[in-house]
Amino acid sequence: MDRGFLVFENTSEVIQAEKLLAKAGWMVRVMGPPPEIQRGCDLVIEFPLIERLEIVRLLGASGLDPLEMVPVSGPLLQPVDIFQRVDYGAYLMVRAANMKICVEKATGIIVNISGGGCPDVPYLAAMLVGKKLREVPSPRDIGHTLCGYALQLAFEEITEQCSPS
Repeated sequence: MDRGFLVFENTSEVIQAEKLLAKAGWMVRVMGPPPEIQRGCDLVIEFPLIERLEIVRLLGASGLDPLEMVPVSGPLLQPVDIFQRVDYGAYLMVRAANMKICVEKATGIIVNISGGGCPDVPYLAAMLVGKKLREVPSPRDIGHTLCGYALQLAFEEITEQCSPS
């Protein structure tokens, strides 16, 4: 299926648009934009190009008009993986944008949350560190900033990567 990128002015708009589109049932994902289409925001939304008109209508009705919609074609417009994964043997660390989460693989216990400079990072760390990955609230449900959003992405990735006993 052909895909496209929605390019927005800022990260807040990307977060709002992703929530709106996912709630409406579209298969979208947030990614780092290829350098050729960066316009100030360090995230884009990849979407099914065939749904372009309906997506534009939904976003427009919500006041979330993207700066541009770019079809994904050719090798130059490949998305950038926003994740960095580091396996430390007994521990797995995933970084998404500026936030990192580290889990003890054998137990699934979150041993560290770090990064960012947002005011809710200490609160997120206090709520998550020392608890099992699959038993904590979602960072998106308890965080309220870009750092909380980035931590949610890292949380989802590490949950997929780590299968605690």
